Amino acid sequence: MRIATWNVNSITARLPRLLAWLESSGTDVLCLQEAKVAEAQFPFDALREAGYEAAVHATGRWNGVAVLSRVGLEDVVKGLPGDPGYEGVQEPRAISATCGPVRVWSVYVPNGREVDHPHYAYKLQWFEVLRAAVEGDAAGGRPFAVLGDYNVAPTDDDVYDRAAFEGATHVTPAERAALASLRGAGLSDVVPRPLKYDHPFTYWDYRQLCFPKNRGMRIDLVYGNEPFAKAVTDSYVDREERKGKGASDHAPVVVDLDL
Repeated sequence: MRIATWNVNSITARLPRLLAWLESSGTDVLCLQEAKVAEAQFPFDALREAGYEAAVHATGRWNGVAVLSRVGLEDVVKGLPGDPGYEGVQEPRAISATCGPVRVWSVYVPNGREVDHPHYAYKLQWFEVLRAAVEGDAAGGRPFAVLGDYNVAPTDDDVYDRAAFEGATHVTPAERAALASLRGAGLSDVVPRPLKYDHPFTYWDYRQLCFPKNRGMRIDLVYGNEPFAKAVTDSYVDREERKGKGASDHAPVVVDLDL
């Protein structure tokens, strides 16, 4: 079974690439982030023609998450129970579903913006609620994983230059402590292998030639429980999908399971 996560940075802009990638990669379940489209405009028909059902939680703004599956799609939960919301609005940042033998969450963690910004406090609060929401499934006997854009680099090795992020979000002790707390619920980091270079970065800014210079970050993560982690046979960052005109600024992270 092949499961992946990908921040597509607009499914409308990336649909031809997405459909081609689904076909070439043989992915069974794909967790998507930043759909950037209202649910009514989501390309259900095109995906159905490609053999995928879709569960979507999106409102058309810059957020939006989805789970695509060709192995079944059941028990869908939209939103994060107890979501704290930001400025009185609960954003579409989480969706969960059972796909064959596996249950997954697709999450798009708040960016945090700046350390002294209210969005940073919201990010940390959101992590607390996420941990509470997943701990039951994490402790269960069914393979379970939380996949998505976490907007946190777990360690200094997960950024191209730690000094370049001094004083910025994504690398602060509080954010990394939130990740550690999530792992404490019974999840482990399924670290992918890079297809090129030494570090499995998953995100490269569009600006300043960051991708050609490999100035990246590993912020797209797969956190799986013990049954999930034991079933992993391979995991990699599909860096090739970050190349070329019209690419997302994130690459897919792919996980193969023996289930």
